[in-house]
Amino acid sequence: MIDLGLSKLAIIGVVALIVIGPEKLPKVARMAGTLYGRAQRYLSDVKSEVSREIELDELRNLHKEVHESAQSFKDEVEQSMASHVDEVEALWDGREHTSSPSSSGTSSFVSTADIERKARDFRRKKLVRTSSVPAWYKHRNGGKTHVLSGAARVRKFRPGSSKSKTSFF
Repeated sequence: MIDLGLSKLAIIGVVALIVIGPEKLPKVARMAGTLYGRAQRYLSDVKSEVSREIELDELRNLHKEVHESAQSFKDEVEQSMASHVDEVEALWDGREHTSSPSSSGTSSFVSTADIERKARDFRRKKLVRTSSVPAWYKHRNGGKTHVLSGAARVRKFRPGSSKSKTSFF
């Protein structure tokens, strides 16, 4: 903007005092101050309006990008669902499923050998997890130390059962 130092303001004040006169100078100074304030408010309003428009434009672009990505995700999900439905229908009808060129070349259904292998691995891992806890820790924390059968649990926790009771007959 305009570079006004103290010396320049003093010169402007002296010239205004000579030209305008001492009677009208306070009114003119007040009027100049109000006009300067109005100009500053107008400039700040314009700046805020421009920044709001820029933010609104950025939000519109972001909304457009999100909408496009959501649409592409929806299309991918629909395509994969359609291919899976086709696979299930093909397996249901008993015919071989021909894999689409988009698949990686491997069969999409799992054989029983794979299921058995996964179950065996799961049981082995579970055994390792449960047997690695020491017995003293199980005793201290109230964990099970040995397995009871269903009939033994029923007999142990049956209300009113006592070993010393005898039947009437």
